[in-house]
Amino acid sequence: MNLLLVEDDHFLAETICDGGRQSGWHVDHVGDANAAKIALVDHAYAAVLLDIGLPRESGLVVLRNMRARYDATPVLILTARGQLSERIAGLDAGADDYLIKPFQFDELWARLRSVIRRSQGRVVPVFIYGDVQIDRSRRVVTKAGVEVILSAQEYRTLLALVERPGHVMTRDHLHDVVYGTTSSVESNTIAVFVHQLRRKLGEELIRTVHGLGYVVGRPT
Repeated sequence: MNLLLVEDDHFLAETICDGGRQSGWHVDHVGDANAAKIALVDHAYAAVLLDIGLPRESGLVVLRNMRARYDATPVLILTARGQLSERIAGLDAGADDYLIKPFQFDELWARLRSVIRRSQGRVVPVFIYGDVQIDRSRRVVTKAGVEVILSAQEYRTLLALVERPGHVMTRDHLHDVVYGTTSSVESNTIAVFVHQLRRKLGEELIRTVHGLGYVVGRPT
């Protein structure tokens, strides 16, 4: 399984990466919030180990950005801040668990396995639109019973649309869902993702509302 470690203490990060490899994990390491946001857009991870006290921007910003983009990847917070208010803030932002530094590495891996098991056992709704089915618990999309492979960006675009059927989603909103509010990618990327989704899942699934954006189902 692939993990993302977001930690600015390079000695601790190296130790965690080494321990992860010995335990059978592949660990990608980044040291700040911006690098974490990019990694989370470009890759799918089994879980994220997230330090809160990052330079320039808090790890909570990364976490809130994930949840705003419908990214349900389990997150284990690593923090030196033991105050109850800090722990509550992390859980309220969408963290699955937290571990206070310094910690024992056996506990780290045990808590990591626990949050992954819990995420796999969640009851997550299955969206069905005609012959298109989206199983959020497994992140699997099928058309007429056949699995359709989507990129991470295509999947998040589709999920944003189907979670609010009948509501027109502007291109700017979809851009923020897929890339986050700080991204400066080309403005036509959402149109490209919608084109790819139509090609893979059928032209009738997503309709264009000219001058406004896109919608699944009838606009309200």
